[in-house]
Amino acid sequence: MKKSICLMVMIMLVAMAGAPALAGEKAPQKVVDLADSTLVKMGTDPVIVQAVKAENAKGKTLAQIQELDKKWIATAGVVDYMKVMMESECGRYLKKIQSSQPYYAEIFVMDNQGANVAMTDKTSDYWQGDEAKFTESYKGGTGAIHVSDVKFDDSTQAYLTQVSVPVKEGDKAIGAITIGIDIEKLR
Repeated sequence: MKKSICLMVMIMLVAMAGAPALAGEKAPQKVVDLADSTLVKMGTDPVIVQAVKAENAKGKTLAQIQELDKKWIATAGVVDYMKVMMESECGRYLKKIQSSQPYYAEIFVMDNQGANVAMTDKTSDYWQGDEAKFTESYKGGTGAIHVSDVKFDDSTQAYLTQVSVPVKEGDKAIGAITIGIDIEKLR
């Protein structure tokens, strides 16, 4: 009896030790290659570009964005103003992209201030403007690819690396898009 309990505990410890080791690691080269080849092209997709242009044209102030961010964070579940972003033309389009690959855990688009425009699933917060996923991909309007380290994502309950690319109109970044890649599903 004692031997079987010890064996079971050892198996559980080994299984648990394997998963957390992923957090904090650099993104696998497969993710970097995917970012450089496929994901960067999402930033010039006409549906995504049009959605960002329309949101930018609203001229929201940073104070308005931050106020909605506080409300967003304090709101449990998905409410109407969040559903609008998921059910918009761009939101439905992102869902179609997401369903095309098992490793696309989440996709969301941001405007020129880092506020959400469209998304496949509720994000942890509304304003990404103070986070590397936005600042490093938007780059003040010049744009660049940003690939995060692997981390456990609470909203998707998976180990992800986030790839963020600029949404571009011509040579100018007008927003950004983040694609959460479930590294355990990327083969």
